[in-house]
Amino acid sequence: MATNKTVFFMIGVLLIVLGISMLVPYSMQLIYNENSHSFVASSFVTIFIGVLFVLANLEREFRLSLRQTFLFSTLAWLMVAVFGSLPFVLSSQEFTFSEAFFESMSGITTTGATIITNLDESPKSILLWRAIMQWLGGIGIVVMAITILPLLKVGGMQLFKMEGPDSTEKILPRTIEVATIIISTYLVLTFLCGFFYWLFGMSIFDSVSHAMTTIATGGFSTHNDSIGFFKNSNIEIIACIFIVLGSIPFISYLKFAQGNKKVFFQDVQIKGLINLILISVLIMFLYLLFIGNESSVLDKIRISSFNVISILSGTGYVTDDFGLWGKFSLIFFLFLMFVGGCAGSTACGIKIFRLQMLFIFLKNQIKKLIYPNSIIISKYNNQKISDSFINSVIIFIFSFLFIFFIIAMLLSISGLDFLTAISGAASAISNVGPGLGEIIGPDGNYKAIPDLSKWILSIGMLLGRLELFAVLVLFFPSFWRN
Repeated sequence: MATNKTVFFMIGVLLIVLGISMLVPYSMQLIYNENSHSFVASSFVTIFIGVLFVLANLEREFRLSLRQTFLFSTLAWLMVAVFGSLPFVLSSQEFTFSEAFFESMSGITTTGATIITNLDESPKSILLWRAIMQWLGGIGIVVMAITILPLLKVGGMQLFKMEGPDSTEKILPRTIEVATIIISTYLVLTFLCGFFYWLFGMSIFDSVSHAMTTIATGGFSTHNDSIGFFKNSNIEIIACIFIVLGSIPFISYLKFAQGNKKVFFQDVQIKGLINLILISVLIMFLYLLFIGNESSVLDKIRISSFNVISILSGTGYVTDDFGLWGKFSLIFFLFLMFVGGCAGSTACGIKIFRLQMLFIFLKNQIKKLIYPNSIIISKYNNQKISDSFINSVIIFIFSFLFIFFIIAMLLSISGLDFLTAISGAASAISNVGPGLGEIIGPDGNYKAIPDLSKWILSIGMLLGRLELFAVLVLFFPSFWRN
């Protein structure tokens, strides 16, 4: 019988892993003589609580029902965000708890929004911890998207269900098996990204930190000017390549390793992502030509490519303040924020496959108007899809936009101006990071916004990262009834 003990046992294991991870930034405190033991203290508390959770919830057999799987999905992210905020609270930078929790939630959800005003002067240990949080959040959501969300049938994610057990009762061994392969791939991509960053001019510290946040499509940087700090076109190209690699479904790497050498060219979602990137880059390039941007043609292509890929994937790295390019760029990048990358990747947003599903639905509706008596069979990636499946995707998109407007209204009530509220809501629920405008735009940060706004945005980040319904279902009384 599945009980909540399994949930809290698994959360205990996560806290132990998180606590051990805190010892890595502690090495930075020793190397750079930061005269602080915040990470040791945070590690001790986190591991201690994690061990208590494990010991208090030991069972002969661990099982997860559908209800416990929903509960674990949300509690895991919340608990990691809470304990991940301890190093910020205990640091010498004097974070309030609201700021620490916001920074931690932004990290673990790979959002990339920050309240730190001077990254260049911040302790190396804090900068590395932010990168580690995003790296852990990136691999966490990939494993969850492949093994848990398809079983929960959240917003059409059942389309990406791995071959294997149909029951959540058997999810644990299946998760371990798949996670091992996925984590290995994730590690290899992170290593390669860091190596090429170092090869083209980054320091070892910067290359490691940026490699973790690039593959996680998180966007936390070690400098105020983000990737623009390096003023190196080679580094921007490397960033673009590995952001795209992080934005495609990790299940494709799994299939490739199993012998399907054409998977990257056959997957409809990957082709959709590449086509959208190419079209968006072309649109932005033509726009920069139209407004008479002073940079050369090659620079326009580079600037357009980098910013489109960064915002579309939800990474949020910046090289230029695109808010200064005119009104069209604001609207265009706001649209890209919502789209996101592929399902089963580290990217965020509505996801490419859902927009493709929406297009299929619209095309079928038009066909039915022309041929009322026709029988139309919908297919996606050579799989037949039912009307109920398409309906679940449409409901998700509607809910996504509806919750976006609610968050925007709450942010406006908390005291933010229109552009900041709208872009902040889009940035949070799409897990992008930078918003638009003077306050939270590419050259700004979230330090100046009220604490209430930070909590609203933190909730938005969690909702967006966990595909909305995995969190919302917990607030329905019927969910808790037997």
